[in-house]
Amino acid sequence: MSPKNIIFKKTCKDKSVGVFMGKRDFVDRVDSVDPVDGVVLVDPEALAGRKVFVTLCCTFRYGRDDMDVMGMAFRRELYLSTRQVYPPLQDREKGVHTKVQAKLLRKLGNNAYPFFFEFPDNLPCSVALQPAPNDVGKQCAVEFEIKAFSAESQDAKVRKRSTVKLMLRKVQYAPDSQGVPPSVETTKDFVMSDKPLHVKVTLDKELYYHGETINVHVNITNNSNKNIKNIVLSVDQVATVVLYSNDSYVKCVDFEDSGDSVSAGATLQKVYKLLPLLANNRERRGIALDGKLKHEDTNLASSSIVREGVLKEVLGIMVSYKVMVKLIIGGMMGSSEVGLEVPFKLMHPKPEAVKESEMEDELVFQEFKRSYLKGIIGAGDDDDEEGNVSGGDDMGPKEK
Repeated sequence: MSPKNIIFKKTCKDKSVGVFMGKRDFVDRVDSVDPVDGVVLVDPEALAGRKVFVTLCCTFRYGRDDMDVMGMAFRRELYLSTRQVYPPLQDREKGVHTKVQAKLLRKLGNNAYPFFFEFPDNLPCSVALQPAPNDVGKQCAVEFEIKAFSAESQDAKVRKRSTVKLMLRKVQYAPDSQGVPPSVETTKDFVMSDKPLHVKVTLDKELYYHGETINVHVNITNNSNKNIKNIVLSVDQVATVVLYSNDSYVKCVDFEDSGDSVSAGATLQKVYKLLPLLANNRERRGIALDGKLKHEDTNLASSSIVREGVLKEVLGIMVSYKVMVKLIIGGMMGSSEVGLEVPFKLMHPKPEAVKESEMEDELVFQEFKRSYLKGIIGAGDDDDEEGNVSGGDDMGPKEK
């Protein structure tokens, strides 16, 4: 059976403007990003002479909207681009960039108009920091949305009843090829010891998928006269918030206290297993998560991959991971530590591409209502204003 050709549909409360899009996930391939395209359906009578605009916005929210200090809101627009779609500024057919747009225009009729946006290079992917269980309001997050509205001009006051918003996601998937398996080693000399301690930590690969076990190969040659009392391993998530300054937040997302010891003059070769999962960290505030839509679940944030030369320009939240191995060394003056950090990537595999020729010709319209979005991360801007509920079947074709 061919995959369904699903169209996401949402209409503002006064039914003057409706938005139709073929997808809400847009893939960042490092060297290019999927463009954002869709169709706006207008009701000329309901518009009463007003124009229609479409905006693509990337917002970095680092506090609730009601937490204004000295008149400054805790949010910043990282990117904002606006297009006028009605009355059209160019021939309607020239604004068509995809087959989905062409199908929608044929289906919706003469009052439908296409829109098209391209992402700049310096935008992060959709990421949110997990709130504490008792936190209320909107959490710290990088969010994308498409907003369509009618107004007398682009800068005129916009009525909530004449505005419709759709949350989008900018996502990255694992590259096709694996890098070199990461490996770190160190040699530690001690006072009053003729020979050193040598430690080597290796992972079996550079990139892991969410839910995949990480095998940590630890090789210890303890030629010193010190005893290793314990070996502690962890997976640390590093979320770097880049806005006015670079602040990094390190959160342990998996931990193993092995209890293994290595006496003076002995060796150890062992493989430890770590499994970082959101399921084991749901109560912990500040852990970075992948952005999500609707009522679906999410996971730990994927590693951020940025094209070389663009890193310094990226704002928002950048995520990386590392395995930490700590050796607790006993001594007469107390314990000391020897630590090693091994970086790796944690991502989703690339889904199988569906060819347009394999899709069903019939368009299946999926409407968005507030009941879909209650109480989920990333739902805030879809649910915060009157008039974002779909107007039902009064606008656009009815589903069969």
